[in-house]
Amino acid sequence: MNVQKIISVPALLVMGFNLVYAAEIPTKFLNQGSIANTRHNLTQRPANGIGPNAAWMDYSRNDYGEVCVYCHTPHGANTGTTAPLWNRTMKATTYTTYNQLGTPSLTQTVSQPGAASLACLSCHDGQTAIDSVVNMPGSGRYQASQATVQDNAFLNTWPGGPGGSPFGGHGTLSISPETLANFGECQACHSISGDQYDPNTTPRFDAFYIGTDLRNDHPVGITFPAVNGSGTDFRTPAGVKGTTRYFDDNGNGKFDSADVRLYETGGSVKVECASCHDPHGVPSGAPGTTFRPTFLRVANTSSALCLTCHSK
Repeated sequence: MNVQKIISVPALLVMGFNLVYAAEIPTKFLNQGSIANTRHNLTQRPANGIGPNAAWMDYSRNDYGEVCVYCHTPHGANTGTTAPLWNRTMKATTYTTYNQLGTPSLTQTVSQPGAASLACLSCHDGQTAIDSVVNMPGSGRYQASQATVQDNAFLNTWPGGPGGSPFGGHGTLSISPETLANFGECQACHSISGDQYDPNTTPRFDAFYIGTDLRNDHPVGITFPAVNGSGTDFRTPAGVKGTTRYFDDNGNGKFDSADVRLYETGGSVKVECASCHDPHGVPSGAPGTTFRPTFLRVANTSSALCLTCHSK
């Protein structure tokens, strides 16, 4: 079992959070300006009071000292995905998708998630450590096999990483098959239902752990109806940028981060995680304003996000 997975994977979303649920769980970051000021900055430590001390994250993930490298690299990127300059391990995973609910309202064929969802799920499904990258910063820290397989020995070579921590680094803990089946690797410790959860040492991240069963989430990898517009239940994405169609609801005539978009995959236009979420943050107003909660492209006040695509 990977200590990294248990302690740090959900931290991608919640480092610095309080342990109490809220509509938008608090973070110590300003959520303004750039991704460096959001919870997607994985170089930071949690606020005092979460974990035994402020250095808790240092026991569970490599601090690469760079914000972008946890997802992107200028050289040696993962060639198994179309995600831009992707630096993360992408394990071969089969997801349980929405079409398996058998709902009569969904008449389209639903595929596995596309690249614009798999990039998000490479952290959010809880299967891979948040610092499992293909190319670490610096010379000679590239390993091609990391594209699909997390090599704990490779991750432990990072100077000052958790390999020297009291936990002994990546891959040192074991969890029973029963616990893995019921809670998953991350949530064994980070879920209030996990049998290793301790509120005195580990925050719980149930609200942000998606897992591999996607049936209780908005469908991703689903084809947007080809028949849309007036008289249908779906609006028409009038904007086009390359192979991406988008809803230019802010009326600026530009393809920007505040536009909900659809991704073309295999000739079909798909809804993916990144259709509604921008992991870098979207200002709620003019530049410098606070980013929208949960990295939404459109604030969902009065269901505005839903009504961007759906006509009800």
